[in-house]
Amino acid sequence: MSLEDADIDLIAQSFAQVIEERRYTCYACAIMTDHIHMLIRKHRDHAETMIANLQQASRDKLIHAGRRSPTHPVWGGPGWKVFLYTQEDFVREIGYIQQNPIKANRPAQTWGFVKPYDGWMPGRY
Repeated sequence: MSLEDADIDLIAQSFAQVIEERRYTCYACAIMTDHIHMLIRKHRDHAETMIANLQQASRDKLIHAGRRSPTHPVWGGPGWKVFLYTQEDFVREIGYIQQNPIKANRPAQTWGFVKPYDGWMPGRY
């Protein structure tokens, strides 16, 4: 997968729609030219389902916009997930995700669907 700026914008739009419709809480997102990092809070949907929903919506958006053909494999697989267990983990990962574009000599990314981390922890509501 190699994403151009127009692709990144379309993917962000699709992510925003899924996050709003499914009521996910996203604390960080970096859409890079060859991979994506997201930090999404635990939800009634399993991690695999959230990844599948985001991948399908972004694939559909790219195809609809004529950026990929219907037979083009947009994503390289089912995604990779890591579970975080402390507030320090959340803060560290958010910083890592936010720095990802900058380290790649790309502009910092600000997405409307990303919410500031509020100290939420699994098991505490």
